Amino acid sequence: MFIFVDDKNPRPIYLQIVMQIKEQIRKGDLKPGDPLPSVRELAESLQINLHTVHRAYQKLRDQGIINMRLGQCAVVAKLREIPASHEEVESILENRLNELITEAFHLGVSKEEFSHLVDKLLEVQDKGERR
Repeated sequence: MFIFVDDKNPRPIYLQIVMQIKEQIRKGDLKPGDPLPSVRELAESLQINLHTVHRAYQKLRDQGIINMRLGQCAVVAKLREIPASHEEVESILENRLNELITEAFHLGVSKEEFSHLVDKLLEVQDKGERR
C-alpha cells in the first residue's frame, strides 16, 4: 500500500488518506481482508500526527470500508453486495458533484466537455470493475 500526502492539496490530510485507500480498493490494489498499516506505522511513514491517521481510519470504518478492532490491525472490509439506496447516493455525492461542476465552470469547461470527462473516467473504471 502506497499513501502520500500532498501539502499543496487543499483537502485535509486525513481525507487525502481516506480517498487514496478507497481508490486502491477500487483499483484492486487492496482487497477485502487485506491488512492496513497500524495507525502508528502509517503516521511515522508519512511523518504526520497519529490522530490524523486515526481520524482517517475512523472515517473509513464509519463508511464500512474497513474493519477495526482494538488490539488488531485494520483490514479492508467486504465490498458492498447491495448498492446504496438512491437517497444515500444523493446525500453523499450531490454536494461533491456540485463542487466539481462549479470548478469546471470556473475553468471554462463546457457542459459537454465535463460530461465527456466523466464518461471517460467511468469507462476506465469499468475496465477494473469488481469481479
